[in-house]
Amino acid sequence: MLLDINSYVGHWPFKQLKYNTCASLVDRMDKYGVEISVVSNLNGIFYKNTQSANEELYQEIRSETRLSNRLIPFAIINPIYAGWQSDFEISIEKMGMKGIRLYPLYHDYELTDPSCIELVKMARDRKLPVALSLRIVDSRQRSWMDLEKEWALKEIIPIIREVPDARYCILNVANSTTLNEEETEILKNTDLLFDTSGRSMNELPELLRIYGENKFAFGTHSPILDYLTGLLRIEALREKEVDEESRELIRSGNAGRMLGI
Repeated sequence: MLLDINSYVGHWPFKQLKYNTCASLVDRMDKYGVEISVVSNLNGIFYKNTQSANEELYQEIRSETRLSNRLIPFAIINPIYAGWQSDFEISIEKMGMKGIRLYPLYHDYELTDPSCIELVKMARDRKLPVALSLRIVDSRQRSWMDLEKEWALKEIIPIIREVPDARYCILNVANSTTLNEEETEILKNTDLLFDTSGRSMNELPELLRIYGENKFAFGTHSPILDYLTGLLRIEALREKEVDEESRELIRSGNAGRMLGI
C-alpha cells in the first residue's frame, strides 16, 4: 500500500501546474498505485484569508465520494490572521480536516511567535499532525515577488523545543540536514515523519541509519514535483539498507499510524 503524506491542489502564482485538482490527483493516484493522499490547497499560501482555501478544498473533496474516500485534507492556518482560532475549530470540527500546515515564511511570522506556539499546542491536544514544508518551489527559478529564503532542517527545531510532544510532518527536505548532537537527539525523540519528496532524501540510507525507519514516509510534493521520485527513493534502497517490513513502514505504515488509519 502507498500513502502519500505530501500533496496539493490549487494554483501557484508564478508557475503553471498540471494535475492540480482533487479529481486529477485521484486519477494520478490510480495510475501509480497510491491508495490515499494527504492534501492541502496551495491557494491558502497566498490568500490573505487562508480559510477560504480550506473551504475550497472541503467543497471539492465532498463533491464526489471517490474523492472523499481517498483524500485526507490538512488545513492551512495562519496564526497571525484575525479569527485563526475559529478557522482551526471549523476546519477540524466541521470540515473534518485531519491535520494542519503552517507557512511562516509566506505568512510572515516566526515559528516561536506566541500565536504559532498556541496553534501547535491546539493541534497537539487533538493529536493532529503539524506539517512544515522546508521548500515549496526551487528558489533558483523564482519570481521577483517570491521568497528568496528556504529552510534548512535545523530551522524547524525552535518550534519542536517549544512543543516537543506534538506530532510533526517535515516535508520536502531540500537543503542541509546537518544538525549538532543535541538537535539530532531532539528529532530522534520527537513524534515526526520526514517525507521522501525532497532532494536531501537522496541521502535516505544515511538518514535511516541516524533516525530509524519509523521516521520516514512516502511523499510526492505533487503537483510541484514529479510524482515518482519520492517513491523511487524508497524502492531503490538496497536489501542491506532496509528490509521489506521496514520498506512497507515507509510506504504507508508510519503515515497510517500518525494519521490513525
